[in-house]
Amino acid sequence: MTLKIDNSDLQRAVQAGVLQPGQDQALLDFLRQTPSERPSFQLSHIAYYFGALLIMGAMGWLMTEAWMSIGDAALLVISSAYLLLFLLGGRSLWRRGQPIPGGLLGAVAVSLTPLVVFAGQRLFGTWPMGDAQSDYVDYYRYVQGGWLVMEVATVLVGLLVLRLLPFPFIVMPIAVALWFMSMDLSELLHGEYFSWEQRRDVSLWFGLLILLASLLVDGRSKQDFAFWGYLAGLTAFWGGLSLMDSGSEFGKLLYCLINLGLIGLAVLLRRPLFMVFGALGVAGYLGYLAHDVFEDSLLFPVVVSLIGLGVMGLGLFYQKRREAMSNALRRQLPAGLLAVLPALRR
Repeated sequence: MTLKIDNSDLQRAVQAGVLQPGQDQALLDFLRQTPSERPSFQLSHIAYYFGALLIMGAMGWLMTEAWMSIGDAALLVISSAYLLLFLLGGRSLWRRGQPIPGGLLGAVAVSLTPLVVFAGQRLFGTWPMGDAQSDYVDYYRYVQGGWLVMEVATVLVGLLVLRLLPFPFIVMPIAVALWFMSMDLSELLHGEYFSWEQRRDVSLWFGLLILLASLLVDGRSKQDFAFWGYLAGLTAFWGGLSLMDSGSEFGKLLYCLINLGLIGLAVLLRRPLFMVFGALGVAGYLGYLAHDVFEDSLLFPVVVSLIGLGVMGLGLFYQKRREAMSNALRRQLPAGLLAVLPALRR
């Protein structure tokens, strides 16, 4: 079993008298410098996640027309059986001390909920799109208000499975369903065709909401439930932000400043994920400037390469100084904010 130790754990050990003041930081530095001695264990984690994503894809956006032709009753029976099989298998592995594959099977079960509801609605005559024989894969392609029941059911089932199997990755299918719901609900309320520009704006604001919710959750439990929320939120927010076509130089500069803010949050929260998205945005803006200045010039690829090296150097600098930088930033924050957000004390 892998034991995760962070700064807050060692601080509690000092308060309890287990460690002397100063020993906590020395121990933490030593543990961070110790190389991983279990590469096969990490490889197994990759295999677990990759396998789960393959199953989700096979039962989701990769589903073929053949599944739609077997009939609604057969589709409901088979999809329900798969959901129960994965859920019971995940629960069994969880009880036998295998939380990672067990939790991932629970996430797969949650991802099957839309298919079960889709087949059930068609079979019992409650399909909201009338006689339209929409394929299930359209759920992942198009914004339509008729998908709303499937999304609500996915969120509810996800919360129940998360209570049964408290595994962080189960947050991901819940977040995806909420993202889809934000699009479909907006289209339903809007009452007209939902343009790509409107979807982009909804994605941006929804991503920001998920990021705020993840920030409130971060640090409140030993399990890192916030990570997948941050990933989903950053994908929606940064994607919507990057798709905005600003015709003004000020708008492009503002885009760069927002991405610099993401880099600052990476340091403050000790979340490299923010650094990745922020660095991509800043590199994109610098690349745009380089193209304007060195357009049709032999120096253009050289300048872009230097930008790439700069981004790599930024990552290296962050890796070496992240603790000192994070602590320096946190000392500037008001005590009230530190008390409200456990993520800032992690």
